[in-house]
Amino acid sequence: MISDCTAIIMAGGESQRMGSDKATLLLGEQTLLQRVIDVVQPMFPQVLVSVRQPRPDIRLPQICDAYPNAGPLAGLCAGLEYANSSQVTWIFAVATDMPFVQPALIDQLAQRRAGYQAVVPVVHGQPQPLAAFYATSALGAIQAILSGPGKRSLRAALEQLNVCYVDESELQAADPGMRSFFDLDTPQDLAAARRSEESV
Repeated sequence: MISDCTAIIMAGGESQRMGSDKATLLLGEQTLLQRVIDVVQPMFPQVLVSVRQPRPDIRLPQICDAYPNAGPLAGLCAGLEYANSSQVTWIFAVATDMPFVQPALIDQLAQRRAGYQAVVPVVHGQPQPLAAFYATSALGAIQAILSGPGKRSLRAALEQLNVCYVDESELQAADPGMRSFFDLDTPQDLAAARRSEESV
């Protein structure tokens, strides 16, 4: 149990490339959202779902974006605001379309937090900000980006924070196949995920 941290499942996207709500898509007998819930619920004292507007179909506690049309950065901000108000010092943000995220990888990232405001995996040279830890000390910088005139993106936020980037060469010890980062953006991705499930 990572006791000083709340898990935030990011389910506020528009799913434009998928064409339907990712959270409710089935992989096996479970929705993508439930798959992620089942991974993080045993690992954290509290799990919340970040949404743009309240959703009656989700049973877990929900947090809503306070900044409209600001994408995942708004969801991250809402999670940090909730954690800060609850006197929790960290959140783990994970996208609802990452149904293969591995507990061992989450644990590995958690162990790298000391002295940083964020711990972010890097896969194929690209930061993965929606499978990452963020300290509530990052809240002010993120609020400033959301309130300011510049680009309101996760990448812009990372540029303002003290980040520990963890390369895939290190992550492979916890997740040799790097399945954690198989995210489902399109119907083709979903079909590939279903095929991979059948072959396991």
